[in-house]
Amino acid sequence: MTNDSGGTRILPAIAVGALFAVMAATFLSASFEEAAGFPEGESIVHNVGYALFNLGEVAAIPSEGFLAAFLIVAVALDVAVDGAIYLARREDGGSVSAAIGEALTDGGRDGGER
Repeated sequence: MTNDSGGTRILPAIAVGALFAVMAATFLSASFEEAAGFPEGESIVHNVGYALFNLGEVAAIPSEGFLAAFLIVAVALDVAVDGAIYLARREDGGSVSAAIGEALTDGGRDGGER
């Protein structure tokens, strides 16, 4: 362990204080308009679904489409699952076996009785 002197910690402390001051000034000087709300009797859940798939002409509440974001998230999740499966594989005696394959078997009993 090393004993850091106070001089090496002063610059980050000043940076954090300046960032706090800028963010506090921004939040305190921000003004917001009156909340718009949603029309009476309209289904918000249905309209979120319509917006997700760019079906704005069907929706009763106008909104932006989110189809591109939906597809990007779907591809990112698919890549994450594929990566997790790839990382879960391991080599046993020169052959590649899946780690989940052994968890779903009968535990190594002969004959397959239950």
